[in-house]
Amino acid sequence: MKYSKIRNLRPAKGQAVDRQLAQLPTMERSELQRLWKQLFDREPSPMLRRDVLMPILAYRIQEKAYGGLKESTARKLRALALTGGGPTVRPKTGTRYIREYDGKLREVTLLDDGYEYEGATYRSLTEIAKVITGVKWSGPAFFGLKRKTARAAA
Repeated sequence: MKYSKIRNLRPAKGQAVDRQLAQLPTMERSELQRLWKQLFDREPSPMLRRDVLMPILAYRIQEKAYGGLKESTARKLRALALTGGGPTVRPKTGTRYIREYDGKLREVTLLDDGYEYEGATYRSLTEIAKVITGVKWSGPAFFGLKRKTARAAA
């Protein structure tokens, strides 16, 4: 019996949130500003356009109803914001990197514990780039894996 009572409370909360979200596009700017004041306990910046106010308000309504980010997630996001980076994605084992250098096609295969090039195992692409070129070279740059930064592209 208790289970059914608890289960019936959830849709009411969700329906109330859905109603509030559905009203946002129909609200006047002054109403959106008033709602902002209620949700954030401060006035919104007068520079914020209506199309910017609405998604922020929608998020805040849902955050108040259902809770915000876990502290661990917020901490990771703050760290990413400070470094300006994103999560690193490691390609799958078996991925092949191919580069033509000095008239010869060079092929490297990603292993679980390193890289394979011409039957030998290496810890990094940089080691392989040095073997191929004879000079120190960034492996990711050599194989075209580094993205150009905005400064380098300019």
